[in-house]
Amino acid sequence: MPNIKKSAGKRGPRKRKLAEEFPPGEVFTDLLKKKWKLGPVIGKGGFGCLYLADVNSSESVTSDAPYVIKVEPSDNGPLFTELSFYMRAAKPELIKKWISSHKLKYLGVPKYWGSGLHQKNGKSYRFMVMDRFGKDLQKIFEEQGKQFSRKTVLQLGLRILNVLEYIHEHEYVHGDIKASNLLLGHEIPNQVYLVDYGLAFRYSPEGNHKDYKENPKRCHDGTLEFTSIDAHKGASPSRRGDLEILGYCMICWLSGSLPWEDNLKNPDYVKESKIRYTDNVSEFMLKCFTKENKPDEIARYMEKVMALSYTEKPPYEELREIFLQGLQDIGHKDDGILDFEVSLNGDVPAKPKTKRKLVAASGTATADEDNAEIAVDGVKNTKKRKPASPRSADSPQPIHHSRLQPEATSSSSSSSSSSHLQQDWSHQTQITEDLTQTQDELETKEESSEVKKPRMSFLLALSSESLVFFFFF
Repeated sequence: MPNIKKSAGKRGPRKRKLAEEFPPGEVFTDLLKKKWKLGPVIGKGGFGCLYLADVNSSESVTSDAPYVIKVEPSDNGPLFTELSFYMRAAKPELIKKWISSHKLKYLGVPKYWGSGLHQKNGKSYRFMVMDRFGKDLQKIFEEQGKQFSRKTVLQLGLRILNVLEYIHEHEYVHGDIKASNLLLGHEIPNQVYLVDYGLAFRYSPEGNHKDYKENPKRCHDGTLEFTSIDAHKGASPSRRGDLEILGYCMICWLSGSLPWEDNLKNPDYVKESKIRYTDNVSEFMLKCFTKENKPDEIARYMEKVMALSYTEKPPYEELREIFLQGLQDIGHKDDGILDFEVSLNGDVPAKPKTKRKLVAASGTATADEDNAEIAVDGVKNTKKRKPASPRSADSPQPIHHSRLQPEATSSSSSSSSSSHLQQDWSHQTQITEDLTQTQDELETKEESSEVKKPRMSFLLALSSESLVFFFFF
């Protein structure tokens, strides 16, 4: 059985074009003729490199630079895919308008500052300028003994809901929400940003929702422990899928684990477990928490999400109200402070695990005692969602693991270096349309041929004392 990507998983080797490493001080010119100066390399991947960067000047790029630039050979593809999302949905003026109209303090979507092609030694390189960010939540989660406080988890849920509503309203879904794709602000650590849009899917081009269609080559796509039931079945990412993934993340952050984590080598087992709990959210919660400390607001959230149809618009405001009520129930309010220290007040003890290895139905896989019924008897009493079209039978399907690890982007920029927000975007509009039209053609071709594009992502953790870069492939 092929390996399935976990949170820190690796992909097998394949031929790639590697990016040339540019020296500090190299100047790149974007599509709007704005010049950017490279600083030192802070990360390397199978496709490209990541550099600290700043607006071009006579000064060297320092360690407190507010930007990063991602560079890769122009014909590789992953950065091209990511640019399609950023140029459509993440321009600073779009984000600023949304923040104003929805009365938000900030929105955790990285801003797109520029992109272009750079020629050197007869070769062409694509680049994109992004914000710089701080630590990722996965690292903090592990530092805190794999548990966040209930207050912090609910506030993270509120912030991520804001992000998902924004990208959904701009025709995209994310498909890979997880702690390692959530980065704190570089300057304001109480802000959290969802990164890794190289895998974002345009579910509703021009307002026309994609049909529900299962592709066996995409089964179990995503990060296995968190991915949605739709993804397990090979369907394209959806809005309900994003919210389902968020629910799994929040449960994991509160309890420290998910019921299927000991069986990640068996993706069909994970799929069947999730389907089973769709029918009985209360049972799911009791697998993760003690009866006395079950977070009812998370159960209500999951019940609402699991009832959504594939094409249905989620009730974002209702879901936010569920989280806000949860905060009120434990004597807190949404104060915007992300306190990652676990305290006794308002925290949810996880249910202790007791394990006894049992032989699964296949005769080769094993399951813990809690999940023996699934391993031996399969799925029972499966509740159907309201699908746009019926889901297929839950028979084993080929494994396709396309997700790589998180994107190397970074965060908040200083006001002194953001004056170019006022630039005229008219020249770039046509370029954006040309680029995204080409991307649409690639997506259509991909769907018809069932061939997947190469994928890349980075995880960048930039703290005030150190630069730490993780790359998984």
